[in-house]
This record gives sequence, C-alpha cells and structure tokens, in this order.
Amino acid sequence: MRNCINRLVLFFTTCFTALTAHATPGINMPYGVSTISHEIYDLHMACFYICCVIGAIVFGVLLYSLIVFRKSTGAKSAHFHEHLWVEIIWTTIPFLILVALAVPATIVLQHIHNTDQSKLTVKITGYQWKWRYEYLDQGISFFSILSTPQAQINNQAPKDEWYLLEVDHPLVVPVNTKVRLLVTADDVIHAWWVPELGVKQDAIPGFINENWFYVTKPGTYRGQCGELCGVNHGFMPIVVQAVSQEDFAKWVSAHRTAMKAPEKLQPMTQSQLLTLGKKEYEKNCAMCHQNNGTGLPPTFPPLKRSRIVAGPVAANIPFVLQGVPGTAMQAFGEQLDDTTIAAIITYTRNSWGNDVINIRHNNAIVVQPSDVAAARQKLKS
Repeated sequence: MRNCINRLVLFFTTCFTALTAHATPGINMPYGVSTISHEIYDLHMACFYICCVIGAIVFGVLLYSLIVFRKSTGAKSAHFHEHLWVEIIWTTIPFLILVALAVPATIVLQHIHNTDQSKLTVKITGYQWKWRYEYLDQGISFFSILSTPQAQINNQAPKDEWYLLEVDHPLVVPVNTKVRLLVTADDVIHAWWVPELGVKQDAIPGFINENWFYVTKPGTYRGQCGELCGVNHGFMPIVVQAVSQEDFAKWVSAHRTAMKAPEKLQPMTQSQLLTLGKKEYEKNCAMCHQNNGTGLPPTFPPLKRSRIVAGPVAANIPFVLQGVPGTAMQAFGEQLDDTTIAAIITYTRNSWGNDVINIRHNNAIVVQPSDVAAARQKLKS
C-alpha cells in the first residue's frame, strides 16, 4: 500500500515538473524562435495536458479503489461479466479524445508543409558527413563541415561549449523571411534537424522533400543530423545564423564576389603544403580514414601504404577528384579547390610511411595546385 502511494506521489510530482518545464531548457521541447516551432510546441503541450488529466483520473480512481475497497475493511470482490454500456463508454471516450487531438495535429501538419509565399529558397543536400547549401536564387553554393578540432575529438584537448556542434560555414538566413527548404541526400538517408526552428526533414537520395521556417529573432541556432546515417552520424552538425535583412544582403554580396574570384594557383613549398594538408585532411578525410591513415576497413580502406596514395600521382589526383562510384569515397572535385586538394594529397603521400615507398619508386611526394588544375581540365576534356 505504501509503495503504491509513493509511486503515485512520484507520478504527480513528475507531471507538475513537466508542466513548468518551459522555463527549464533541456527538460521539455524547446519553444523555438520560428512561427512553426511555436505551433508545434503549443500542440505538444495541449496533448501533454490532456495526458496529465487522463493520468490523474485513472490513478485517482485506482488510489480510491485501493483505499476504500482494501481487504482490511472486509471488502469483497464483485463477480460480474461484460456490460454493453460500459464497453460502449470506455471505447467511445478514447475515440473522441483521439479525434479531438487529430484535428489540431492535422492543421499543424498542413502548416508544416505549406511553403507558399516563401521569399528565399535553399537546397540542402546531405553527404557523409557534411551538408551542402545552395541558395538557388542567389547563385551561392558551399559545403558546411564539422570544425571541432581533432584534438578535442581524440580527448587530447579540453572540449569547449560547442563540441561537435560547430561548423566552418553556417547557413545564413535573414530574419522575418519565410525560408523554403528543399532537402535531399547524395548517398544515404540523413535528416536536417534544428529543434529551435521547428524543422526536422528527412533527406532521402533521389527525392526532394520540402519544409520551411520563419525566424523572428536574430541569433545562432544549432542542430544535428537526425538520422542514423553511419559510423560518424554524430559528426554532422547544423548551424543556422539568422541575421538582419541588411546584414544578409552584405553577406550575399561578399559571398558572390568570393565565388567569382578566380583561384590563384601559386606554387607552394612542401612545408606549406604539409601544414595546410594536415589541417584540411583532419577536417575532410579523417572521419573516414582516421588520423593515422588506418581507415575503417572494409568500408573505409587505409591510406597507409595504399596502392593509390603510395603510387603514381597521375592516378592519385583523379581518384580524389572523381571519387569511386558505388563506394563511400566521395568526389571532392566539386567540394574543394585545387590548392586544398593539392595540400591534402601532398600530406597523405608524405605520411604514415608512404613517402618512403614513393621515393623508392621515384614517385612524386609533392603535388602543386597547378597539377590538380591540369588533371581537372584533362578529366573535363
């Protein structure tokens, strides 16, 4: 009897705590900063209140029965079978409750997928393990990659506040603007999920799903891939920066100028290439091939003593540019510029003993940006 009462007290305490959870981040669903997130939150709380009332009634009747009809008072159990009206009542009431919940849920669901009158359209493509953002009307495109240092990931440095939640290039949007999202994937199923924006949309290869948000408050909002997309699923964060209309216009102008500027293919020293290559390798390649180049066979083969990396440069460069169809090896030709690719290839050809093999076979260990540019042009022709 005492255990039953203790459990009931714990239940009602939990309910009361949840009712006030909107003031304590992390306990309840976030209220969010977009109009659709507010609708979702209100629907969630309405359903929660109804569940609390149902729980109070059910456990109240249970508690009353345990106290009034306990054995110590001489209560005798009744012997009866089915009753038509009782069956009708306890079937009809749950049905009506579900109908009452279905109506507002359907309305909110319609609002979630209503992308009419959007002012900005962004195509989002999920890759293992990064996001690509394309502003279709502005002609802007870039990749957004995890920027958490490898030292933190490998427990070699203290983890900061945004561990695994920071990227090199966030999605920038203006406030008070309806942003339409076209979400798809390049390899496996991902899900673009930012709780404070009220958006969680599956990214499925070969399909384009639509969603939207309308941010009312400037700030930085973070999310993650919401689908178990592979071994590094937790290394695929999302960062959205909501800025004023004026700041967004300046950002678009600056980004367009940077995209139109031709890449300067200046010769670099081996030391410069290795320094840049190590940084870019850890950001773009280490998730699959590991910092020590051992990979995760058989899906992600090792680069240490690889026949490609420890082999002729003429085969190494196209391999990185084009990728390998049917495998997890992506084509980095559209993702990285010539200088970055040259630095990464130089770094891998000089690491983990590959330099010894390349020197022994008279293979180059330094690749210049001009070499990558020439290989890129040859593949196009």
